[in-house]
Amino acid sequence: MSKKVLITAALPYANGPLHFGHIAGAYLPADCYARFQRLVGHDVLYICGSDEHGVPITLNAEMAGRTPQEHVDIFHHVIASFFKQLRISFDHYSRTTWDGHVHPTQQFFLDLLENGYIEPKVTEQLFSPADNRFLADRYVVGICPKCHTENARGDECPTCGASYEATDLKNPRSKLTGAELVLKPTKHWFLRFDLFKDKLTNWIKKKHWKSNVVNFAQNYIDDLKPRAITRDSDWGIPVPLDDAEGKVFYVWFDAPIGYISATMEWAQKVKNDPNAWEKYWLDPDTHYVQFVGKDNIPFHAIFFPAMVMGQNTPYKLVDELPANEFYNLEGKQFSKSTGWYIDLEDFFKKFSPDQIRYAIAANAPESQDSEFSWKDFQMRCNTELLGKYGNLINRVLVFTLKHFEGEIPSFGKMAYEDEKFLEEIEEKAKAIYQSYSHFQLRKASQLIMELATLGNTYFDAKKPWIAAKDPKLRGELGTTLACSLRILNVLALVSAPIIPETAEKLWKLLGYEKLLSTYHWQDVLEQGLPKTHTLKTPEVLFQKVEDEMIAAEIEALKKRAELSAPKPQKEIPPFKQLLDFEYFQQLDLRVGQILSVEPVPKSKKLLKLEVDFGIEKRTIVSGIAKGFPDTSVLIGKKATFVVNLKPVKLMGVESQGMLLVNGEAPRMELLELSNGFPGETVS
Repeated sequence: MSKKVLITAALPYANGPLHFGHIAGAYLPADCYARFQRLVGHDVLYICGSDEHGVPITLNAEMAGRTPQEHVDIFHHVIASFFKQLRISFDHYSRTTWDGHVHPTQQFFLDLLENGYIEPKVTEQLFSPADNRFLADRYVVGICPKCHTENARGDECPTCGASYEATDLKNPRSKLTGAELVLKPTKHWFLRFDLFKDKLTNWIKKKHWKSNVVNFAQNYIDDLKPRAITRDSDWGIPVPLDDAEGKVFYVWFDAPIGYISATMEWAQKVKNDPNAWEKYWLDPDTHYVQFVGKDNIPFHAIFFPAMVMGQNTPYKLVDELPANEFYNLEGKQFSKSTGWYIDLEDFFKKFSPDQIRYAIAANAPESQDSEFSWKDFQMRCNTELLGKYGNLINRVLVFTLKHFEGEIPSFGKMAYEDEKFLEEIEEKAKAIYQSYSHFQLRKASQLIMELATLGNTYFDAKKPWIAAKDPKLRGELGTTLACSLRILNVLALVSAPIIPETAEKLWKLLGYEKLLSTYHWQDVLEQGLPKTHTLKTPEVLFQKVEDEMIAAEIEALKKRAELSAPKPQKEIPPFKQLLDFEYFQQLDLRVGQILSVEPVPKSKKLLKLEVDFGIEKRTIVSGIAKGFPDTSVLIGKKATFVVNLKPVKLMGVESQGMLLVNGEAPRMELLELSNGFPGETVS
């Protein structure tokens, strides 16, 4: 029975190009699921669009010498083009700067206000008189209020790991211009998320989502507080109140409403029916699936659902939230600024969309962080796509064309191994169906290759080249090839969500005239390959990825990183004021050997170190996580610590000292004392 399936993927921010890490988190999983649900015969609507408001866009546009609209126009086009190259099958790709996004965003606010979930507050925020604007935390630096480090960030100190409000910094200034900042009162509107605690708790309890999503959401709900939803800016959706001149909605508030406004645009411009969006968003029977990366969990598991709960219009709440973990590149986070990225324009000149779609799907970050590596990519392309999938297709078609002149042979007398083979094909197809249904791309990819291996093993075991030499075995030969063509028929179907172009090519080679995407999953499995079809001459579906190509890509990656490495600053800060020697003598510097390292929960920057100081072991909390993404390199190291600081709690963990390091992430290094012994005094 057909059902309506609404699929949305987190709106990409139009402030720069995307990379494969973004694709692995939301867009490829959503696309594979959408393609699968269409094949199953459901009424699918896959919606996305560019997120185009917010302070980062205004500041980056200014630095680039263009208007915010010109800035987002550029990156909206870049992002949309990238999606097309990867064959992402959106039913509509919109943007939050289209005119129709204004009304639903403002109406969301007005409904929340009417229902008592919005309240205005006057707060003091950091303001730059020189630039005549308020600055977001990420664009503020100053002296850490805890350890007094210079150039501490607006929300967290990179030295001691302390978290604080930007207004707590001493001598705050603009990170962009160096201009001094002052506190200035400003009125903003706050969404009372604390009033939604009970509704959200009861709603989350009924969800059978991934445990990491549910646990994160439940813990977050406990600490819900009112949250500002407006900003002082002229770039964004204006707040529709008389006393809100110069105020726009905070980007995180208007962005998720973009799912609804994008569907409204689809209704108007694609369906020519302005009310068609209601069929999906206002029907409680719609199955709504939202794909996001783990950094978007709070916005989609808590904030947006609360916003929907506060509406007078009964919008559909999300049913499934298959949030994925992070996808890295060769052990590090993708980063344009550090040169740790893949040149996508160059990539698509050398490799096919299906190669990267399969490589990502086969190693999707579903339950833990995973990564793209060039060696793994080569293995996936050569051993699996070419060696298993492509090899089976070629050998079966070539043999059948040679001995049956392109006609589909009949199933003759079935031997035990033939019947067992067909049963195993059916079992694999069912398992792949379940994998797609439960958002398990890695498992689906594995099963597809198991299916191809099953076909190759059967073909080898049956040895049709022997039967081809004996006219008396013509019937047995026909049965073997009929069974082998059956697996190709199923292989095209089950691989279509992940490698759609290759699956369509295989479909045509099997003699089909209409596209595979127009058929239904169950019909293909039940009807099999029609005998009226004429097979086509096979073509090469995948090119071998040579060692030289991979070596060149790895070398190019290293060179980009080297070229992007921060250069020594020309301006060296002046020395600090002179101290009497007795003050320095009060510091107790010791050699400590790091025994274990683990991340501090809910912090992206803090690590908890267990350190041996000879006479005792201590817990040291240090804000070095981004400087050492591979924490294993720290274990066993002998480094320099300050051990006579008063203990302080950081994110709930008591730190009994301070680790000394040089530099900032990602180029951070320990002050290592490899010849020292734990507890030895450093002087």
